[in-house]
Amino acid sequence: MEGWYYRLTLPDENVSFAFIFSIEDPNRYDEGKKSDLALACVQVMGPHDEYVVQADKDHRKFWAWESQQGLGCIFQWKNESNDWSHQIEAISPHEFHTQVKTGFQVLPNRLQGIVDGHDGSLGGVMEEQGLPRTCSFDLHVRPLSGWGDDEIENNHGNKKKSSNQKSTAGWLASYYVFEPHWQVTMADGRASGTVTWNDKKYDFVDAPFYAEKNWGGSFPSKWYWLQCNSFDRFTSADGSSRLSVTAGGGIRNIPFGRKESLGMVSVHYNGIFYEAVPWTSEMSWDVEPWGSWKFLGRCTSGKRKFEVELKAECEEDGVVLRAPTKDEGMVYFCRDSFYANASLSLFELIWDSDKNEYSRGKAIIDRAVSNSAAVEIGGG
Repeated sequence: MEGWYYRLTLPDENVSFAFIFSIEDPNRYDEGKKSDLALACVQVMGPHDEYVVQADKDHRKFWAWESQQGLGCIFQWKNESNDWSHQIEAISPHEFHTQVKTGFQVLPNRLQGIVDGHDGSLGGVMEEQGLPRTCSFDLHVRPLSGWGDDEIENNHGNKKKSSNQKSTAGWLASYYVFEPHWQVTMADGRASGTVTWNDKKYDFVDAPFYAEKNWGGSFPSKWYWLQCNSFDRFTSADGSSRLSVTAGGGIRNIPFGRKESLGMVSVHYNGIFYEAVPWTSEMSWDVEPWGSWKFLGRCTSGKRKFEVELKAECEEDGVVLRAPTKDEGMVYFCRDSFYANASLSLFELIWDSDKNEYSRGKAIIDRAVSNSAAVEIGGG
């Protein structure tokens, strides 16, 4: 499977959207491989944790670029005589609206889509397996932070924009044996455009935006996740003040039939990256089956010593989403909500020679809060 996740937050409306595009188990006819689980799919989460899905078993309608962000799937053309099999590249943004009846495309700095699906309430992702729902979107994206420091400093003390981004789950995670793979591609950005959700139109300018990607055999047996880049007093439209946090973990497979439980909390704050991960930090977390997420990371190695504390509570029921599984394909496998109340604090760690240990120093972030954190639990 390959899956792309993009989140848009509209703080003034107290509304968020998640655009989730995926391709599962594609048939490889040149290799004689044919799977009943092959699928091209779009899922959208919207206001009040509502949901719409549209899918097609003919995965050949899905296309993607190899060297940069570009992907899409035309489910149906307005002119039914169009030959979709020749559609292996993007079409111009203007032609998308004039020629496409349903489908989506993602370009390096733009997302477009027309989804005419359902809420999945009758069990499946195919046509007539739920109550009708619609969503269309067209937005331009301005990246602010990838995954790592925005700037690097050379030997002369001069700073320049960094092009070297880090692997979200460590450099070993790109190897086949450490499935599934996970990369945050944009920890923070700003988006402008429109989203129409069941006939209600939302217009926005410079709204918080986030992007990540998953790929591999299937999702973990169990996992948890939290994301927020819309904090009170810490998030400006022009990006001059910005704060983003991504936390997650779970149980993943490692070589020789073993499993490991791990977690991380990483913060981007005004261009500086604070990464608390198991190989550099002491990590602890307490995640309930639903409703409470607590994380503590103490990084005592590298050039930045810090402690990060992240808490979130969600009183909403959330929505059950589908995720790729090894044997059953795209099925209900996780629960999400955009309405968690989160608080984030970040402290310097100072070496205490009397106690021979690190202790909290001054607060870098003193309890930033948000009522629009995205939270998730998944798996068994």
